[in-house]
Amino acid sequence: MRSPTAILQLICPDRPGLVSELSGWVAANGGNIRHADHHTDAGAGLFLSRIEWGLEGFGLPREAIAPAVVALGARLGGEGQVHFSDVLPRVAIFVSRQSHGLLDLLWRTRSGELPMQVPLVVSNHADLQPDAEASGARFVHTPISAATRAAVEQQQLALLAEHDIELVVLAKYMQVLSPEFLAGFGTVINIHHSFLPAFQGAQPYHRAWERGVKLIGATAHFVTEELDGGPIIEQATVHVSHRDEVEDLIRKGRDTERLALSRAVRLYLRRQVMVYRGRTAVFD
Repeated sequence: MRSPTAILQLICPDRPGLVSELSGWVAANGGNIRHADHHTDAGAGLFLSRIEWGLEGFGLPREAIAPAVVALGARLGGEGQVHFSDVLPRVAIFVSRQSHGLLDLLWRTRSGELPMQVPLVVSNHADLQPDAEASGARFVHTPISAATRAAVEQQQLALLAEHDIELVVLAKYMQVLSPEFLAGFGTVINIHHSFLPAFQGAQPYHRAWERGVKLIGATAHFVTEELDGGPIIEQATVHVSHRDEVEDLIRKGRDTERLALSRAVRLYLRRQVMVYRGRTAVFD
């Protein structure tokens, strides 16, 4: 096991000397930088940075690093935050009846590929309870309808608070989250079975087959109030042919869904995704 690292994420107005100033701050405190990635959005006049350094020998006590990073971001006119690689985020997975997304995420978590904890699985159907509980997660069945949506979402928000959840992953959760839910819990990743922005909404594989496309895909994105319109994190594609029927597109599409979703979750967990101006910068 490598020694733990600190990961700084910073967004601030662009100006000369920022890379030197940030790396100098780490070096001045005795930090050894392992990864450094930067991006300048000239149109927006913004500078984005992700710097990861080893904690061994770092001059600041661990509990003092976060306040120091916040102060550093404020001094540069922006916002800074820090995460630690040995802290495993607590993630809740929301599902309906399809199992492939849930099973893939649980397997990758158990194998160590996804550095996270999954203490909670929430579903509007009871079908996947055995799979969730076999992984050690608590499974909560929350049936939902138009009449009960507000009350059920309040129950779900209470569960997220109870389990100290940082991230919700919608692994084929076939419900649209309300603006009230998103206001109460803002960090949600969804997998959409289409290469967005093509074929938004329902039955994208059927519509792709009707158009005779030669590529289909899946898109993992942050959830916003705009349906299927949140900032995109990761996409995956696969070739299809004129011999493929709708069922073949669905079968192939499941593979792209698993791949795009697991990649997006891993990028988030490793703090390689930064959201700004309704889009993402992905330092992969």
